[in-house]
Amino acid sequence: MKGLAASRTSAEMNGCRSASWTLARDLGSVRAARRLTRATLAEWDLQDPVEVAELLVSELVGNALKHARGQVRLSLSVVDGLVRCEVEDEDPRLPRLCDAAVDDESGRGLFLVDTLSSRWDAVPTAGGKVVRFDLPAYAAAGTTPLDVPAALAA
Repeated sequence: MKGLAASRTSAEMNGCRSASWTLARDLGSVRAARRLTRATLAEWDLQDPVEVAELLVSELVGNALKHARGQVRLSLSVVDGLVRCEVEDEDPRLPRLCDAAVDDESGRGLFLVDTLSSRWDAVPTAGGKVVRFDLPAYAAAGTTPLDVPAALAA
């Protein structure tokens, strides 16, 4: 797949699922990240968060490719009823929300992440930073978040 620099790393441990990929430093990686997100969430039988996850992953990967340097890594996981999407890069500068004017051509990506995710943050790492967001993880056939008892989800 164009945009993919390395193969998938995945794990399932104690009911937690995770997968990650190193992405190539080209704009094809944005499309690759969307496809990987869709395919992985479908493999995990999660349908509800797919479209929002794809949109927000493409924003974060696009930001990393445009503003950061070095390697870009996409990681997806599901645990405790949440899908977590993380994009790691080698730039230590943390992103910040912007107030984009009506006629600005950019500056709305983190606003989308802030609006559509359950939560998001950016944390420094030894080699740069990770920008991540969470979405509720709903199984394809039902409306109950995964790993959350039905009585609590009602």
